[in-house]
Amino acid sequence: MLILASGSPRRMELMEKLHIPFKVEVSGNEEIIPEGIEPEKLPEYLAIEKAKDVFKKHEGEGAVVIGSDTIVLCNGKILGKPHSREEAIEMLKGLSGRTHEVVTGVGIISDAGSHSFTDTCEVEFYPLKDEEIERYVDSGEPMDKAGAYGIQGDGALLVKGIRGDYYTVMGLPVARLYRVLSELKMI
Repeated sequence: MLILASGSPRRMELMEKLHIPFKVEVSGNEEIIPEGIEPEKLPEYLAIEKAKDVFKKHEGEGAVVIGSDTIVLCNGKILGKPHSREEAIEMLKGLSGRTHEVVTGVGIISDAGSHSFTDTCEVEFYPLKDEEIERYVDSGEPMDKAGAYGIQGDGALLVKGIRGDYYTVMGLPVARLYRVLSELKMI
């Protein structure tokens, strides 16, 4: 039994690419950031915590639980989901004309143990005009996304290029996940 510990529609869509039946069970785990954790290690830590939370309910049942978390890093600063229109605009202005990193951590928990990994992708934005940013923010799309953009939606119009796995930017490096699950004989 494969369980995705996430309610993200994008992650569900990516899990379907595995062509393996799975169910979704959203973790109720509160995201508490440990003091002093390096930003690059945070997504993997949070992914493991989400997977552990869901696995507790299925221990001994043969379940394989997958947790995932994504952050955007620009100049060492974490850009989470914006809490306001103004914050989204500020984030996008900071990303305009620059390259930043998208870091996705994956945690896999089963009766056989746990495994985790981090995948990083570099994303370069075109220089953005204020009107472009405001129009995009007013679409509502940026409000539930780390870094205030979704590469799979209209945010694609902001992106000049990427180096790495496109699906890492969407929130689940599915090709690497498939290989890890295969190596661990979990699928």
